[in-house]
Amino acid sequence: MSPLIEARGLVRVYQVRRGLFGRPIPVRAVDGVSLTVMPGETLGIVGESGSGKSTLGRMLLGVDDAQEGEVLFEGRPMPAMNTAEWRALRAKMQLVYQDPLAALDRRLTIAVQIGEPLEIHDLLPKEQRASHVAELMAAVGLRSDQADRYPHELSGGQRQRAVIARALASRPRLLVCDEPVSALDVSIQAQVVNMMRDLQEEHRIAMVFISHDLKVVRNIADRVAVMYLGRIVEEASSDVLFKAPQHPYTQALVSSVPVPGQLLEGRVILQGEPPNPANRPAGCAFHPRCPIARDICRSAVPQLRRISEGRAAACHVVAGEPVQAEA
Repeated sequence: MSPLIEARGLVRVYQVRRGLFGRPIPVRAVDGVSLTVMPGETLGIVGESGSGKSTLGRMLLGVDDAQEGEVLFEGRPMPAMNTAEWRALRAKMQLVYQDPLAALDRRLTIAVQIGEPLEIHDLLPKEQRASHVAELMAAVGLRSDQADRYPHELSGGQRQRAVIARALASRPRLLVCDEPVSALDVSIQAQVVNMMRDLQEEHRIAMVFISHDLKVVRNIADRVAVMYLGRIVEEASSDVLFKAPQHPYTQALVSSVPVPGQLLEGRVILQGEPPNPANRPAGCAFHPRCPIARDICRSAVPQLRRISEGRAAACHVVAGEPVQAEA
């Protein structure tokens, strides 16, 4: 089976100024990321704030251009943004935003906004659109009497359900979900995540699920990619990664996930703060905070490589790369 979407060596660089008259400084938000997502699969992307997760998600959709690398969708290169080919392809790829209130137009009713993709992409005859919108609302757990309400008249969970219904309207093959439940209460999070998983399985939609909440990712993802400062440092199936994380950064993240009925024992506390992306450390970007860093970690950038069946890591020590003798 061929991947639905494939990223090859993606690089995204932003120019950031320090102060009003400072010189532009290049910041590599995404630094050589490669990944694949198979049809019907859910790939979770996790990492601290500023690790490049959201930028990567937008690049997969072609919303943000790549300075280097390419994205293939169904085996074909992603068309340039705002071209007719790209707009036509957007019917197959949809984004679920973090803030549903910001994603919805406060001047339009929920039903009108859910039906917008049908009108934009001319997917159904006009006489069939209202019934399709009603089906979508029912599928995500919205009542029929909420069709004529405005976003501010719904709760946060209901607004997120409306955003998901709108994303599903064009029958996409890929959903990129950028922190879709982070603004919701825990009980509502569980409802929305379970609903998304059921819809994904029913319609065989591939999903890229971006989140800093590892509990949610563990519940919904088939595979997980861990990002640190613009790079993927470990990738494995969800069960394998959470059961036995290998990269020191992944170990720290997984150790912080609380387990019901158990004390949070053995937690790995990372020292220091994430480095400034505009001033990346030499070698492995994680080495200033890593408890097992060696000399080679301070000078050579580790490459993401296979360390066992279905698992890859970017770590000189874990991946068994040649290690220089310490002084």
